[in-house]
Amino acid sequence: MGEFGEKTTTCGTICLKYLLFTFNCCFWLAGLAVMAVGIWTLALKSDYISLLASGTYLATAYILVVAGVVVMVTGVLGCCATFKERRDLLRLYFILLLIIFLLEIIAGVLAYVYYQQLNAELKENLKDTMTKRYHQLGHEGVTSAVDKLQQEFHCCGSNNSQDWRDSEWIRSGEAGGRVVPDSCCKTVVAGCGQRDHASNIYKVEGGCITKLETFIQEHLRIIGAVGLGIACVQVFGMIFTCCLYKSLKLEHY
Repeated sequence: MGEFGEKTTTCGTICLKYLLFTFNCCFWLAGLAVMAVGIWTLALKSDYISLLASGTYLATAYILVVAGVVVMVTGVLGCCATFKERRDLLRLYFILLLIIFLLEIIAGVLAYVYYQQLNAELKENLKDTMTKRYHQLGHEGVTSAVDKLQQEFHCCGSNNSQDWRDSEWIRSGEAGGRVVPDSCCKTVVAGCGQRDHASNIYKVEGGCITKLETFIQEHLRIIGAVGLGIACVQVFGMIFTCCLYKSLKLEHY
């Protein structure tokens, strides 16, 4: 009976080892995906971060990058702990899984909370950012972001083209007779912003604020879904780790 029980325990341990190894392989790939989404957000989708008053959008991306790196390192550690049957490594592996789980939950929650607050933030701050910082010394990033925003989304001004009447740049006389920036024009040529007729510039209902809100919300959904999705998968990893740890403990007796 004792021998049969020992064999059963050994078979169970072997099964758990291969389950945990399979999980670690998937987990490593998931870490790569998490890191890729974070880097993608920072490198390719960060043009408009300078237009946001809050740093929450940036923070969620950084959390995903950090979590992705830790996940990949943890995946390698998990493989070592599994095949060497080191209980101390399994404990460390479980702790790291728990830390990553919390990081990704935080990223998901931040994305969700900011998703809810985004409309109010843009309504409160976007117009001031565009009119007070556009073409101002030290705010070249804002100028570049505004020009790209208006050209990419075919819009003009925060709410409409009339917003540019309050622009410090337009009022200063440095605009060269322009009533809107050249980036508002359907066909951009130097000085085209001197005429704000609908045939010349973009006059979109809702202005750039609606376009920017939709753009950021789409990316927040991706960040939130990736963070929470991987976090849910990790629960299985923690369960497998606990089972293997307990199985190794039994074998030592």
